[in-house]
Amino acid sequence: MKIATFNVNSIKVRLGHLKDWLKESEADVVCLQEIKCVDDAFPAGEIEDLGYNVAVHGQKTYNGVAILSKYPLEDVTCGLPGNDGDEQARYIEAVVPAGGTVLRVCGLYLPNGNPVDTEKFSYKLEWMDRLIARAKELLLLEEPFVMMGDYNIIPHEDDVHDPDAWRNDALFRPESRAKFYELLNLGLTEAFRACHSEPHKYTFWDYQAGAWQKDNGIRIDHLLLSPQAADRLRACDIDKAMRGREKPSDHVPVWAELEF
Repeated sequence: MKIATFNVNSIKVRLGHLKDWLKESEADVVCLQEIKCVDDAFPAGEIEDLGYNVAVHGQKTYNGVAILSKYPLEDVTCGLPGNDGDEQARYIEAVVPAGGTVLRVCGLYLPNGNPVDTEKFSYKLEWMDRLIARAKELLLLEEPFVMMGDYNIIPHEDDVHDPDAWRNDALFRPESRAKFYELLNLGLTEAFRACHSEPHKYTFWDYQAGAWQKDNGIRIDHLLLSPQAADRLRACDIDKAMRGREKPSDHVPVWAELEF
């Protein structure tokens, strides 16, 4: 099974790119972020024509997440537990049948958190606490699951072109990174680093200052696997070439292959 995450930065603008990539990659399950539309405006029909089932948790203009799956989507839930007043569409979860068992798929778009001297940063950290709590609950089920998406976290200095330039950014602040490692220390496996040790591999390049042309990127899109899913991990990589297409997203897909 090939699973992937892709922050499309507006499904309306990037639909053509997404459809091309789905055909090329032949991904089985895909989590999308920043679809930037309400549920009814999501182009479900065009995606379904490519053989996917679709589950959407949308929001007008901002945020929005979705799961696309060539397998049936069961037990779909929208919203990260722990704060009933949180109206931001950043989390969607579903179960897909896989080789006689199931894979639970958690698609997420973690808050950016900038500026760090505002409530946006405290919201980011609080959101991560809720994500950690959800991971603890899912680990008790002892089943394969993946939490994948745009984490807006740069885990290590090897994951950024210029660490000093990002020291006080919410994506690289020690508080943010500590929460990310707290999540990993529960027993989750970061798929890309399980398969690759080389530094300076990125998933995001800003539209400004020639970041793409200079390869001034950061790695913030991650797939975190439960122990039962990590045992099935066979490959993981970044589809960097997508960033070089005309009018691309500033993110590129990250995918993993699991054996079921």
